[in-house]
Amino acid sequence: MDKTKILYVDDEEALRILVKSQLVLEGFDMETADDGDTALEMLKNNNYDLILLDIRMPRVNGVEVLKNLKQSGSKTRVIMLTAVTELSSAIDSLKLGANDYITKPYDIEDLLGCINRVLSR
Repeated sequence: MDKTKILYVDDEEALRILVKSQLVLEGFDMETADDGDTALEMLKNNNYDLILLDIRMPRVNGVEVLKNLKQSGSKTRVIMLTAVTELSSAIDSLKLGANDYITKPYDIEDLLGCINRVLSR
C-alpha cells in the first residue's frame, strides 16, 4: 500500500521541520512549502492525499490557496491550521470546502487524530 502523501504549508520554518519529522516517523510521505505561492506551484505538478494549510501566511494566504484548490475541482482533503484568534477564518474555510481545522498551538497527538479523522472520511 502506498504511503499517504501530505503537503504541509506553513511560513514558520521551525514548525515545518518539527511537524514534518514527526509525521514521517508516523509513516506519512511529507512535502513542505513555506508560503501559498510555493504551495500552488507544487499543486500543479503533484497529487496529495491531504494538505495541512496555515491560514495566515505572507503573499498568498491559506484561504486563497483553498479557494484555488477547490475552483480547480480538486478532491484533495484539507485541514486548516489556525491561531485561536482566527477562528472565524477557519469556520469560513469549512464553508469553502476545507475538511477540518485545528488551532495552534497543537500537539502532535491532536494533529494525528485530526489527520486520521479526515483521511477516514
